[in-house]
Amino acid sequence: MIGRQVIEVNKGFSLDELLQFMNENWDTETHCKFIKGRPTAASIEEYILLPATPNYMVIAYPRKAGGLFNKANKVILSVCDTPEGVKTEIIESIPSGNVFFGALKIGLVTSKEKERKGPAEKILQYYTEYMKELLEKAGYL
Repeated sequence: MIGRQVIEVNKGFSLDELLQFMNENWDTETHCKFIKGRPTAASIEEYILLPATPNYMVIAYPRKAGGLFNKANKVILSVCDTPEGVKTEIIESIPSGNVFFGALKIGLVTSKEKERKGPAEKILQYYTEYMKELLEKAGYL
């Protein structure tokens, strides 16, 4: 499972600068619309949110070089649960001795796992390649 892609860039973006770059360059007709926001109410940071699947979305965010762990400017894209995905996780976490609920939980986990490793990962790779293409055209790679 990939789940996270890192693109090293030669410019340190803020989230608003990355959002502006995407607003100016991203083809929303071909590559979906996006918004700035929090993936869930519990999220600490805001990200650029891109649709992926019913249970997952792709978040994009910048990290500027500096500090102990971040040696390069980056744009990061990552698969993340949608608020609907969080609701599914809550259902999955409910313990139950009932055979029906146990089977339902297994069914939800299996299909959700396949969804993340399949379509959500493919969409992440698709968005990453497109973002690289845009950043390269702008001279940021």
